[in-house]
This record gives sequence, structure tokens and C-alpha cells, in this order.
Amino acid sequence: MITISSQNFIDSIADSLQHISYTHPIDFVRAMSRAYELEKSQAAKDAMAQILINSRMAAMGQRPICQDTGIVTIFLAIGMECRFDTSKAIQDMVDEGVAKAYNNVDNPLRASVVTDPAGERLNTHDNTPAVVYTELVPGSTVDIRIAAKGGGSENKSRFTTLNPGDSIVDWVLKTVPGMGAGWCPPGILGIGIGGTVDKAMVLAKESLMQPIDIQELQERGAENNIEELRLELYEKVNQLGIGAQGLGGLTTALDVKILDCPTHAASLPVAIIPNCAATRHIHFTLDGNGPAEFAPPRISDWPDIHWEVSENVKRVHLDIIQKGDIASWKAGETLLLNGTILTGRDAAHKRIQALLEAGQPLPDGVNFEGKFIYYVGPVDPVRDEVVGPAGPTTATRMDKYTDMMLDKTGLIGMIGKSERGDATIDSIRTHSAVYLMAVGGAAYLVSKAIKAARVVAFADLGMEAIYEFVVEDMPVTVAVDSLGESAHKTGPALWSQKIRDLRVHS
Repeated sequence: MITISSQNFIDSIADSLQHISYTHPIDFVRAMSRAYELEKSQAAKDAMAQILINSRMAAMGQRPICQDTGIVTIFLAIGMECRFDTSKAIQDMVDEGVAKAYNNVDNPLRASVVTDPAGERLNTHDNTPAVVYTELVPGSTVDIRIAAKGGGSENKSRFTTLNPGDSIVDWVLKTVPGMGAGWCPPGILGIGIGGTVDKAMVLAKESLMQPIDIQELQERGAENNIEELRLELYEKVNQLGIGAQGLGGLTTALDVKILDCPTHAASLPVAIIPNCAATRHIHFTLDGNGPAEFAPPRISDWPDIHWEVSENVKRVHLDIIQKGDIASWKAGETLLLNGTILTGRDAAHKRIQALLEAGQPLPDGVNFEGKFIYYVGPVDPVRDEVVGPAGPTTATRMDKYTDMMLDKTGLIGMIGKSERGDATIDSIRTHSAVYLMAVGGAAYLVSKAIKAARVVAFADLGMEAIYEFVVEDMPVTVAVDSLGESAHKTGPALWSQKIRDLRVHS
């Protein structure tokens, strides 16, 4: 019988979460680098350059790749010849490790988990509890696979129960465009097939723990039906032309992973869960001989990519901008923002709505007249940082508040990631406003453009408080211009046609 130290278990959980917060799996770095080299769309290439530069910076600075440091999922395979030297429950030990990781003073991670999800949604302040799947298996070790999954990609998970004769490929190709760009492509698509409704979803999540190996599979060829399906979906998903950040391009998925299991003869459950450009997972084993050790990243494993804006990129001074100025901006253009912006996410928008409906003024320091709002929940700063990693959150979630904000507060622009809905685009056009996109998955890079930060309202909301940022040369893309043209519509449409034309002539 092997004894596993509870403290070694807890420390290993904490250390692994710290490690993956700033270290991409090297297979991901190589796959993204390959996609960057092959990309023909300049907008997509620029986005991937920022993702790779951010990844390298995060590894060097040991600060989070993304401001959304995720909700923790852990798969435990506990050998039946093992015992723990504690009476604590597995869940309690996991949560102790999670809390230790997220409250690390040298690299604090953003606490995003809320309790009472259908009610007050109060932050737990240490990102607990984790989601734990436990299996007892033969052997004398504890096998641990752990991931921190961001909300932007998690929210794009989809499930269906097909008829046994239906096409899985057809459903996936119909579903992926409807997922939008909130999962920050290019990333990995995890698919679970079979079992029951809940099992298919777990299989999809579990498949994302596997290394990227689609190129190796292409070279050797499929050996079974699942590998054939992976190859077919990988090719056809990328033919959709969605591209990096949904702006159109050659690579939407870096890999397609599939796990399956037997199911009822009348059923064909299928789940799809994407991993974003902040893919964070790791696999290790405890054998009773101490905690797991995680080698520091070798910076030489990252490509030496330099992203520079062209000479014709517009520098925008937000403190003196007028609506007439933004009328000249066109969808797809790159801008460098300078000046003051306010921030706000779901919870802040909900409070603003309540104040406006009650006829009450907004808090002191919150004046959106002629201003831009940045949809962000930053990581707390450390040492000499003004703010921690501060990449954009999914703008689509704020769609239901946009007409109110543009109509009632004097707001003229928004900054976030992913596409906006048709009704929101109409509102942007009606109000001659604009929506700008920052690159999801480049949070540490974006934070370097923020030169001052302070909380101005709703401090009790933690990372969802309203901040005032002063930015210098913050790179963004015009995603929806004042005429209502959306780069998330025109880009994929253009590149799906280009890909079809390339296939015809190849």
C-alpha cells in the first residue's frame, strides 16, 4: 500500500495551476506557430502574432496568459493500492490546492467562480470549488489531469442528441459557425460521442487534455473510424474560413480531439467543447515520493516573432475624440488607442441598468459621455504593475445592454472580443457608434499598454468593478464601424470563398 501525502497532493495541485497560468503547452505553441507561418489573412496573422508574443511574455514574466484564469477541472485516476494520510475529502484537498494557487501573492490569479449562480452570484474569492471527476483504477499511483477553463470558451459548448443515422460531420459544421468567436479561435475542438447526455459532455472535456497531434495523424493516416472523423472535421472546419479571432483566415481549429463510448441503440449523443487560445492543461502523477515538479519553461521553445503596426495605422486620442471622427473608421482597420477609457462587464452593466431605471445618477467618476467602455475583468497587479493581465471578455454578453448604454449614457464606443449580434449592430449604426476588438488570448501584452488604472465604482464586484484606464498605443481592430459593417461577417465570408477557390485551383 502506497501512502500519498495530502500536503504533497495539495501543493502539486497549487503548483500545477500556477505553472499552467503562464505556460502554454509546447505542443500548442508549435501548432500556433505553424498556423501563423501558413496564414494568408493579414488580420488573422496579426492576431496570432499577438497571441504568440503574449504567450512568450507570460512565460518570461510568469504572469497569466489570459486575465480569465478559468474554472478548474480535474480528472483523478486513483490507484486502489494508494491511501491518503488524511481524513479530508478529495474535493476538500483539491479546493485547498486551488485556493493556494489563486491567492498566490507572487502571481495572483483572477477569482472568477461565483456561488448562488441563479441568485446573487457572489464571488468565492479563491476560485473554489473545482469540478472534480474521480475514478478508482488498478495500481499504486494517482494520475492527475488538470485544466483551467476560461468562460469565453466554456460558454460556447454545445450538445445534441442525433438520430443514429444522422451525420456528426454535418452537425459540427452547422454548429461551429454559430459558436461565434467568443472561444478565441484558433484553438482545439473537443468532441464527445456516445454514452448519455452527461457522459458525452465529460468525454468532450476530457478529450481536450490530449496533446495536439493532428499533423502526425495526417502523415501516418487514419487507422479507425474516429481518426477518420478527426481528419475530416479538421479539414472541413478550417474550410469554414472563420480564422483567428473570427476575422477570417485559414486556421480555425489547431486540432480536433474525439473520445467516444458505447451508447443506447436509439441514441447518438454528441457534445462539442472548444479550448481557446489560452489553452491551459497539464498531466502528472504522484507515487508517494514527494510532490510533482514542473520544469520552468524554456523561452527558446517560443518563436521569435515581432509584431509591428504599419505606418498607416491611426493613432486615436480618446480624450478629445468626437463622433464625427469615428465616422471615418472602417471595419478591419487597426487603431492605436490613447487616453482614458472606462471598463465594465456583466455585473456592472446590470447595476447601471438598475440605477437608470430607478432614475438615479451613476456613481461619482462614472461618466460615459463621449467615452469608450472596455469589457474586461483584469487580474490584480503585483510589484510595479499598474494592472495585471487585462484582455477583453466576450462582447456578445453585453449585447442586451448596448442599446441602453448608447441611448442613455452618451457612450460612443465599445471594446471587447468576438462578434456582436444583429440587433446590436443595428443599434451601433443607429447611434453612429463603433465597436472595437482587442485580441483575446493576448492579455499580458494588452496590459502593457495600460499606463494607469484605478477603481471608480462598484469595488465590491472585485474584477467586475468599473475601472478607469489610461492607455497608450493599445492595439485594436475596428470590428463594427459606424455604418454597421462587421468584420466578423465580411472576414469569414471572404475567406471561406478564398479557400474554396484555392481548392478548385489546387
